[in-house]
Amino acid sequence: MNVGNRLIERRLSKTGTRLKSLRAELEVIDEQIRHLGDDAEDQAIRALVSETPGAGAEARDAQRHVDAMRKHREHVLTEIGELQTRQDELLDQLTTSR
Repeated sequence: MNVGNRLIERRLSKTGTRLKSLRAELEVIDEQIRHLGDDAEDQAIRALVSETPGAGAEARDAQRHVDAMRKHREHVLTEIGELQTRQDELLDQLTTSR
């Protein structure tokens, strides 16, 4: 095995490890979104029932948390897509160099 192949394999390994980590993070994010979404929904209902300014602010704050987590989820999905593309490129390099 030549040095170039070893370098490609090392990069593949790092990419695979990062993909695994991001996929695990995505599972956690999805669970957090479910939890935060339920909380935001509860807060919105409380705001409607109580009709107080404080309850409305809490509902908006809860929704901002959901929105921020969704934005983070999109960022992680983008990174996963980029890494999958990189992994495919590395695999192509490895197979053409043999």
